[in-house]
Amino acid sequence: MKRLLASGVLLTLLLIGFTEPSYKMAKLKYNGGGDWYANRTALPNLIQYCNKHLGTNFKTEESIVEVGNPDLFNYPFVYMTGHGNVVFSDQEAKNLRNYLMAGGFLHIDDNFGMDKFIRPQMKKVFPELSFVEFPPNHPIYHQKFKFPTGIPKIHEHDGKRPQG
Repeated sequence: MKRLLASGVLLTLLLIGFTEPSYKMAKLKYNGGGDWYANRTALPNLIQYCNKHLGTNFKTEESIVEVGNPDLFNYPFVYMTGHGNVVFSDQEAKNLRNYLMAGGFLHIDDNFGMDKFIRPQMKKVFPELSFVEFPPNHPIYHQKFKFPTGIPKIHEHDGKRPQG
C-alpha cells in the first residue's frame, strides 16, 4: 500500500513538473499611431520575471491581440504600451470594457507621452469612472515586494513624481 501511495505521489509530481505553461500574456494593438509595438523586450522580460520570481506559469512567447478582437478574452493579462495617441472605436471600447468586467487585467505602461491620450479613451471604456491615484500605503505596494513610498520612478522624462 505504501509503495502504491509513493508511486502515486511520484507520478503526480512528475506530471506537475512537466506541465506546459497554462496562461499567455498579450500585447494590445490599438489604433491612433501611438506606437503600440514600442518596447519590444518589455513583455518577454515581464513574463520571464514573473515566472522566475512570482511562481507564475506564463507561456514565454508573446502574442498580439487587437483591442476590438473577441480573442482578447483568451488572455488573462494584456500589456499596453506606447508614447502617443490612442484611439478606441465604440466597438473596441465596449469589447475592452466587457473584457475588464469579466476579470481581464490591463497593464498600461505609459512609455512617456501616452497619459493625455489614454485617459479620454479609458473614459469611453468606463464613462462612469475616473482614474484614482493609490497612496503609498495602499496594499498593492506592499505585497511580494515592498514599495514604502509608492511606485518607483523608472524614467526621468518630466521631473515629476511617479503616479500609480
